Amino acid sequence: MTKEAFLKEVKYNKDGLVPVIAQDVHSKKVRMMAYMNEEALTKTLETGKVHYFSRSRNELWLKGETSSNYQYLRGISIDCDGDTLLLQIEQQNGISCHTGNSSCFFRELKEEMKTAAPAEELSNEEGKEQNMLTELYDVILDRKLHPKEGSYTNYLFDKGVNKILKKVGEECTEVVIAAKEDNKAELAFEISDLMYHLTVLMAEKGLSWETVAAELKKRK
Repeated sequence: MTKEAFLKEVKYNKDGLVPVIAQDVHSKKVRMMAYMNEEALTKTLETGKVHYFSRSRNELWLKGETSSNYQYLRGISIDCDGDTLLLQIEQQNGISCHTGNSSCFFRELKEEMKTAAPAEELSNEEGKEQNMLTELYDVILDRKLHPKEGSYTNYLFDKGVNKILKKVGEECTEVVIAAKEDNKAELAFEISDLMYHLTVLMAEKGLSWETVAAELKKRK
């Protein structure tokens, strides 16, 4: 669909707004839901940085303008009725919510909820590995933003980047040793340690796995 045709299909409500769902292009996590008016949509398409319309402030809103947690547009689609937009975005710094959480949908009902699924779906692990690193990053980032007593992750953040770098170096050595010994179970264990400490380092430096994934795509 051309840009001109796409814009003609958008149906704004009586207030001149259309609801927008922002989905992470890498993890497929729903980051947030907001609104756009015609100007916000046009600005988003023109600049590649996501703009919304703030109903509370009654003004155009560049996501990340004050927090630097910008959202970069990677794709956009419209639903069958033309009254909802779905954005594929890359989230700067991994934070979408004003509360400091990675997603606005961080409060989850975990009890008193009946679910049902075919048996084959219950054993389907497809796609889980793809999200594992981004989920790990979100947990580590949450520890950084909301410290928890006794947390090893918070211990590393408290000690600072030099301590984190020391651990990354140590784990690199452990991976090499495990690989030389040809012990797959031990190698998997040490690689897991390395990936964890690398993720802590990335969170400390404000670098997300989404950004790394984007860089890796350039090397295919």
